[in-house]
Amino acid sequence: ILPGTIAALIVATVLLAPVLPLQDVRGMDIPNRFAGPSAGHWLGQDDFGRDVLSRLIWGGRASLFIAVGSAIFAAIIGTALGLLGGYFRGAVELVTVRAAEIILCLPPLLLALLVVTILGAGTWPLVLALTILYTPNYTRVVYAATQQVRGLDFVTAQRSMGTHPMKILVRTILPNVLPPLLVQMSLVVASAMVIESGLSFLGLGVVPPTPSWGLMIRSARGAMEVAPLLLVWPSLALAGTILTFNLLCDRLQSAL
Repeated sequence: ILPGTIAALIVATVLLAPVLPLQDVRGMDIPNRFAGPSAGHWLGQDDFGRDVLSRLIWGGRASLFIAVGSAIFAAIIGTALGLLGGYFRGAVELVTVRAAEIILCLPPLLLALLVVTILGAGTWPLVLALTILYTPNYTRVVYAATQQVRGLDFVTAQRSMGTHPMKILVRTILPNVLPPLLVQMSLVVASAMVIESGLSFLGLGVVPPTPSWGLMIRSARGAMEVAPLLLVWPSLALAGTILTFNLLCDRLQSAL
């Protein structure tokens, strides 16, 4: 219950960012750059005098949007490939599952770097890169679950009654493979946040002045001696969110 509650609070906070009474996320105050926490700026101000708390919440919005968006797109594509390959086998399995597994041979960060380098930095190229990266994970999970379900009596009965294969896949097999799919999604969201932050840190992810936790860590790294707290806040937010989603994954696996 606790990981789910914390995850819900994190998601609710970043979704409500436009209506929360936050400072202007792009408002600069150069004379007060690197100022520490105060009544007006609870977490202090960054190297341009911008409010750190505002940028932390809006940065979480960008990071979660990319992570959750890519996880959903990868889940849709990977589930379709896994269902088709697991049910029809043979040549269909070769074209869907085995073709998707080729991506697993490539180092994840290097593959994401390649896609982003070709398409350019930005939110949507990053979503596309992470979607390509994580689709095989869903494909293998759904493929294995479909293999287990397709041999059960109720599926065999539907086949013998002449039910259309697509109907069997959508109405019978898909609901039975949802539990491992949900567990995989919570794991992918956490993993995608790591990749997104790493690429943003390298300057290949979210484009400034849009905030993200990776960009905040990148800008704070050059000011570690002047204002070490600037590095602490986004690092804590990133590590805490990833840990929460990993714990949520464990709870889901036990419950489902």
